[in-house]
Amino acid sequence: METDPTDTVEIQNVVGAGDLEREVDLATLASDLNGADYQPSNFSGLLYQAPDHEATAMVFESGKATVTGATSTSEMRTAFEHFVTTVRDLGVSIEGSPEITVQNIVATADLDEQLNLSPVAIGLGLEQTEYEPEQFPGLVYRLDSPTVVVLLFGSGKLVVAGATERTTLETAVATVAEQLADLSLLAD
Repeated sequence: METDPTDTVEIQNVVGAGDLEREVDLATLASDLNGADYQPSNFSGLLYQAPDHEATAMVFESGKATVTGATSTSEMRTAFEHFVTTVRDLGVSIEGSPEITVQNIVATADLDEQLNLSPVAIGLGLEQTEYEPEQFPGLVYRLDSPTVVVLLFGSGKLVVAGATERTTLETAVATVAEQLADLSLLAD
């Protein structure tokens, strides 16, 4: 490996969950909120993406909210704060400062070399891996520590899901690279 794979970690999606701590009339909100998408026959939540944000906020009648599509935790928090401010500006009473917490971060990384996934599945342990190339081209590897799921592809690309911090993503990538090197499935 010429490049440290932890240097290739790139966050693709940060998902956060929050609560407005009040019920929300989604039909009324949808009619007042420019850019809202509310189709209750298809999905019970209201979707909102501000024109200047990549992330999308989803809110449900219960007031529970989710933000998805951000590429950093700060972007996710900013999108949520913008949504709360926009809803308040429309006259919806929201007490205090609703908090949002990171639920999942999905990232990609690159081991910078091809992998033969059949020996990888055996080496990493069949009880922790799923590899059915007829169904899906990647190997699913469930790490115990850190507790994340890593998808490994023959190209050497990885997708890591289930983390709530960047350091966890980097630890997972380093762990996989080290395990593969220890099994002589990667060049040192």
